[in-house]
Amino acid sequence: MDFLSEIVQQALMILYSLTESLGVPNYGLAIIIMTVIIKLALYPLTKKQIESTKGMMKIQPKMKEIQTKYKDDKERMNLELANLYKTEGVNPLAGCLPLLVQMPIMIGIFYGIRDFHYAGPANFLWMESISNPDPWYILPILSVVTTFIQSKQTMPETGGAQGKMMLYFMPLFIGYISFTFPAGLVLYWVVMNIMQIAQQAMMDNVKSK
Repeated sequence: MDFLSEIVQQALMILYSLTESLGVPNYGLAIIIMTVIIKLALYPLTKKQIESTKGMMKIQPKMKEIQTKYKDDKERMNLELANLYKTEGVNPLAGCLPLLVQMPIMIGIFYGIRDFHYAGPANFLWMESISNPDPWYILPILSVVTTFIQSKQTMPETGGAQGKMMLYFMPLFIGYISFTFPAGLVLYWVVMNIMQIAQQAMMDNVKSK
């Protein structure tokens, strides 16, 4: 991951130089620009992953019905599941490849921003330095809110008790660890969530027409 982390840090320096040339030198702005660029570049993979995940969630009740009905006949159960995937036009493996491609990139971004050494002032809006945790806790709160909204968008109506528990637990967990992370890293997470929410809303809007 060191290689990807170094690329992220180099990109941050380049984008900081860009903001400097525009007369508004700011690392926070550089992180926002970098996050937007990355999310736009990964949109095709994100779209495929979301479509596959939602497709699998949609047929979960039918899958459980088949698994219960043929629990003593594994061969028949697998055949019926394969027929279900074919009928519904769902590939259970379609969401894995995009995720496998994105994960190393996301991890590299995480370490790249977390371990970034800011050369010069690192102030942003109300924060004196985004190399430290947010003193006003605004970004951690935003991380909770945006993570919840993003999770809610992909949560099926038949998510069940376990799904609903994760819907509330995960945002709170993210918010908790955000209190100790550098504000620059939490800023990245919040902007990434906002982009994800916007992309998901756009996809849902297109499907509803």
